[in-house]
Amino acid sequence: MGLTSHKVLALTVLIAVAAMAGTVWLWPRLSKRTWQAVLGRIGALCATQLTVLAALGLVANNYFAFYSSWDDLLGTGDSGPVVIHNKADASGRLRVETIGHAEVKGGGALGRDPRQSGEIREVRIDGATTRLSTEGYVYLPPQYFQPEYEQTQFPALVVSTGFPGIAKNLVTRLNYPGAALKLLQEGRMQPTVLVLVRPSPALPQDTECEDIPGGAQSETYFTKDVPSAIQATYRVSADPRAWAFMGNSTGGYCALKLAMRHPEVYPTAVSLSGYYQAAEDPTTGDLFKGSEQRRNEADLMWRLKNLPQPGVAVLLAGTKEGDGNYRRETEAFVAAVRSPMKVSYSMLETGGHNFETWSKLLPSSLEWISQRLVVPGRSSDQPV
Repeated sequence: MGLTSHKVLALTVLIAVAAMAGTVWLWPRLSKRTWQAVLGRIGALCATQLTVLAALGLVANNYFAFYSSWDDLLGTGDSGPVVIHNKADASGRLRVETIGHAEVKGGGALGRDPRQSGEIREVRIDGATTRLSTEGYVYLPPQYFQPEYEQTQFPALVVSTGFPGIAKNLVTRLNYPGAALKLLQEGRMQPTVLVLVRPSPALPQDTECEDIPGGAQSETYFTKDVPSAIQATYRVSADPRAWAFMGNSTGGYCALKLAMRHPEVYPTAVSLSGYYQAAEDPTTGDLFKGSEQRRNEADLMWRLKNLPQPGVAVLLAGTKEGDGNYRRETEAFVAAVRSPMKVSYSMLETGGHNFETWSKLLPSSLEWISQRLVVPGRSSDQPV
């Protein structure tokens, strides 16, 4: 049974309840001062605590979707880069492989006609340059399927979840497709292709969207391979002004870093509760291989203070209270921004580092980013 199976969760909860009941029943019988009774009490307490913690851990994982499988949790799957060869277009670029479909929920969609609600495709995006690969989702707006738009190119928004979250969170928990559809129907967002992914194409390692010396080249994957594959597969503009990156937590850090390092690819970015310095912990390993220069370059505050600032527009969205030092660090970041870089920020009064907070920030963030996406070459009589 899978890690997220309801049967596994139910069985674990039953075992935890049985362990607690057993401890209550055994405790009077283990009240003696013999070494056997002492060991029995210790064993009963350990069994109860372990089973309760396991049940709580499964409940939390099913709610937040941190890990999708036992291999994902234990790191026992193939930990190296995934190499998958797909058909290429005429220029040799790899195309995105569709491996499934999902239903668009929310946004007042009528039925499942893609001309009304758009379409969510479960995809595998292979990297021609890096040979990395990740699975995620692509949302195609209703206009993509309407006859009057058949010659239209669309802007593209790459969205990354946090680590170790899964791309499915962006569909089921944050519901980017439904939020985008609702804004589109209200005239607050232009039709946009959404590319929904995880922040690391080299699981189980958290690569922090970094090109690791001698390791996974995640930065190159997101700045070269993903745009190339999406452009080869869908009717999206190749002009950088039509592209943006957005994410929450780790995905927010990636959005800012990729925009600041590669304004020629992502000149617009949104960070939802993102941080400003690459994480370094057991999930990341040594990202910089001892290089202080590489570590500094991954520190976004260091970049603002020591390197020329890029001509990008970024939105920082989070909360004033309830998310650690987010407010203080964000205010310091905003204060350090200089022209030609542009920064906007949006903060709720209170809220944690969670889906509830990001769901509240999502509509205004999508509207902000849509106002900045430009598909060049459209004449005034073309649909927008």
